[in-house]
Amino acid sequence: MSILIVGCGYLGWRVARRWVDQGALVHAVTRSHERADQMRSLGIHPIVADIMRPPTLSSLPAVDVVVYAVGYDRHSGWTRYDVYIDGLRNLLDALPSSVERLIYISSTGVYGQIDGSWVDEQSRCQPTREGGRVCLAAEQLLTTHSTGKKRIILRLAGIYGPGRIPQLDRLAAGEEIFVPAQGFLNLIHVDDAAMIVLAAAVGARPPALYLVSDGRPVDRREFYRSVVHHCGLPSPRFRASPSEAQVAPRTTSSKRIRNKKIVHDLQISLCYPSYQMGLADALKSQ
Repeated sequence: MSILIVGCGYLGWRVARRWVDQGALVHAVTRSHERADQMRSLGIHPIVADIMRPPTLSSLPAVDVVVYAVGYDRHSGWTRYDVYIDGLRNLLDALPSSVERLIYISSTGVYGQIDGSWVDEQSRCQPTREGGRVCLAAEQLLTTHSTGKKRIILRLAGIYGPGRIPQLDRLAAGEEIFVPAQGFLNLIHVDDAAMIVLAAAVGARPPALYLVSDGRPVDRREFYRSVVHHCGLPSPRFRASPSEAQVAPRTTSSKRIRNKKIVHDLQISLCYPSYQMGLADALKSQ
């Protein structure tokens, strides 16, 4: 199997490493020559290119599977729309005809439910934040593009893992954090997310859509209490309303993400089926 990964960040990097370990031919797009050297040392074939500059995408290799996991870099000088829509279109237009599956990493932010209701693949999308709206627009672009029939859309809950624990720095500093008195947090450990990407590449039948979470939503405040407990920190200090610097935060959303479809269809078994297990692993690796 030959792979092209576009967006080799927190998740994409782990996906690439797993495929290399399995003996797959893995190509990855990067804008950095330094990052390209690092990839080569690990058996990844780098392509120095930029999705915002179509001429750099003119010689993409013939591959079987493409994973699109591009995140938004606030320091790039581009808007979210530029990156998520124009960048995706540039990549789609440049892909070789050999591609059999395109795995697009999206977000459960496309749902805007605030009442704690359960959400699955059939639930109505009503994103309230810019990130969710742009992700939904990108999905719609992919659906209508000629490559769309090859799509596998993975809507991921909040990714956490080593080096990525929400609010950890502020909790460690004893700062007050904005967390509503009620509301659910949906999570997926990065290693489980990477495993699911690989499973989708062989087990999903495009076009397909899956929600990716551990299926065990947690009360937001309970989550942060668990974080400080694992770290031996003082009890968290919560603020019930946002400060001026926290306008329209994602914490105003409250929904519970089901993962039954992906667990059933791809026959997966999560390494971290609960946030407690995942936190213990992630904090051990800090």
